[in-house]
Amino acid sequence: MCALRPLAAASAALLLLLLCSGAAVVSAHNITAILEGFPEYSLFNSYLSQTKLADEINSRQTITVLALDNGSMSALAGKKPLSVIKNELAIHVVLDYFDTQKLHQIPKGSTLSTTLYQTTGNAPGNTGFVNITDLQGGKVGFGAAAPGSKLDSSYTKSVKQIPYNISILQISAPIIVPAILAAAAPTASDANVTALLEKAGCKTFASLLLSSGVIKTYQSAMEKGLTVFAPNDESFKAKGVPDPSKLTNAELVSLLLYHAVADYTPIGSLKTSKAPITTLATNGAGKYDFSVKTAGDSVTLDTGVDSSRVASTVLDSTPVAIFTVDSVLLPTELFGKSPSPAPAPEPVTAPSPSPVSPAPGPAVEAPSPLAASPPAPPTETTPEGAPAAGPAVESANSKSDSAAGDLKAPALLAAIVAVSATVVSSLLMS
Repeated sequence: MCALRPLAAASAALLLLLLCSGAAVVSAHNITAILEGFPEYSLFNSYLSQTKLADEINSRQTITVLALDNGSMSALAGKKPLSVIKNELAIHVVLDYFDTQKLHQIPKGSTLSTTLYQTTGNAPGNTGFVNITDLQGGKVGFGAAAPGSKLDSSYTKSVKQIPYNISILQISAPIIVPAILAAAAPTASDANVTALLEKAGCKTFASLLLSSGVIKTYQSAMEKGLTVFAPNDESFKAKGVPDPSKLTNAELVSLLLYHAVADYTPIGSLKTSKAPITTLATNGAGKYDFSVKTAGDSVTLDTGVDSSRVASTVLDSTPVAIFTVDSVLLPTELFGKSPSPAPAPEPVTAPSPSPVSPAPGPAVEAPSPLAASPPAPPTETTPEGAPAAGPAVESANSKSDSAAGDLKAPALLAAIVAVSATVVSSLLMS
């Protein structure tokens, strides 16, 4: 009877895990694919792609997109530069999950919620927040967080939800933040790359760009799109980094071109990058590319020779992005692949006398020790403030279901295997 107790407890745990698996796994989302099913938001969807905000949205969880129909989006965009449109749209991406039910359950009726614009580092004061207020008569208003700002926009309808990953809500009008218009981001032609690099602690890299003439290649690429990964001054002093003065002119030019990409690739796009990224150095003689690895908010560039963390953002102004990196990026075409560690030498032992062979007899196999089972992985937690159960699916949610994403089955399988191992251990130990 005692032996059955651990079995019953473990079986109950396994059953509970299976029943709750739908809440434990995380769904991916693709904002572009979702909105493709709604032509009334085609202009809004197009600007999310042009500004690369779509990549940032897809790289995050627990997010709400305040969508604008084509008429409202046209009024917001006007003739403004793309860099300003990006900042304005970033205000419409809230870093929290709101559905219709939660909008009417806001504590004290009003809240200031963080938006994607706040994460840029360019938002003075509370300009990176949005005011969400539950008004009388069942309406919900949206406005800038600055004191005295009006709630010029209101909730219109729910578009799509993947609880509690992403929610898309339509609002009646754009949320206007005067500070964004007053502090318009510089255009590509206004950016002084070398001055920005020197200010960011990359004087050596800036000096090499000027002396080699590679800065002209950078400048000619800026209008169509340019991303620069600038090593800081300390990285040139690191062990194993070649002395730039000892490189041939062709090698130095290739090395500097390797630190730039002929495309606007902000941090959100780097996070979602799967294929190797080509650089300005890419040509018929070599790939000169690198891969991207992410861990949470950390982004690392892997060249095959070394790797470097993206440390900070110097400039993010469509279509130019400049980042600092912790190490000089060394392409395999110039410096070869990183060497594999040498195998450890085998220990030298003194010869021992040959053992006397025992009399033949039946072979007895020694029992193998029971392997310790790994702990079950932690389950995903529901975001703070999320209702205990998801709201009823609205009719609009029937569209674009293919964009909801795939369930991550391997993690669930690992958890089931771990619990099953626990069951076996309990039976053998009882």
